Amino acid sequence: MEKYIGVMMAAMLVFSGCGSQESATVQNSAPASSENIPKVAAPSNGALQGSGGIQGTVKFTGKAPIRESLQMSADPFCAANAGADAVNEALVVNENGTLRNAFVYIKDGLGSRVYEAPASTVTLDQQGCRYYPHVVGIQVGQPVEIINSDSTLHNVHAMPKESKEFNLGMPLKGMKIKKTFTAPEMGVRFKCDVHPWMSAYANVMSHPFFAVTGDDGVFEIKGLPPGDYTVAVWHETLGERETSVLVEASVVSLDLVF
Repeated sequence: MEKYIGVMMAAMLVFSGCGSQESATVQNSAPASSENIPKVAAPSNGALQGSGGIQGTVKFTGKAPIRESLQMSADPFCAANAGADAVNEALVVNENGTLRNAFVYIKDGLGSRVYEAPASTVTLDQQGCRYYPHVVGIQVGQPVEIINSDSTLHNVHAMPKESKEFNLGMPLKGMKIKKTFTAPEMGVRFKCDVHPWMSAYANVMSHPFFAVTGDDGVFEIKGLPPGDYTVAVWHETLGERETSVLVEASVVSLDLVF
């Protein structure tokens, strides 16, 4: 189900997800908004940076699931510091019917272009015995700094298949470690073996053209050269869907629906 769309024209792609029979339209610090949606880094080679882009929303149709409270009583610190919003983050439907923590990216169409890893650091924080953000995008070779902001023991267990797995204890508040990933890979899970409810996902890209939706469901991808692209949206429980988009010299509007 693919449809090319022109500059500044809107498109909608409908999918079904989670085995539901209902039609479905095809994060990352604590509560995200359009103001803190991760901005795409400019390509390191300025000659490859374009004036095109894609912006839109990821929507969810049907009845939103009830989010269960996280059970943190096993660690008194976590129970006392979790906050009122300590609920399952696997599927978060915003108040406006959009989807949080959906990862939108260019899957195909960049050809042989090569983008160096940015020097900027992506941060993954452990705060209130949860990971913030819940979903991140990083480039191959880009530093990821993992922080323990809690006065309790965490261990960071990242489980990539294309890069080296690591499992490191972080017993002290304020501890920081830095890691990089060596190959592109979707859905790299981070977990804490001490606190089994803690979970986050990293999508490792070979380029900077991606975004994660926040609590308004908005995404924006900037700096695209003109061309025909396959745009994909990934979600940890709903899976991945894709569509084709024609990008010229300005911004294309695209609404995706699960």
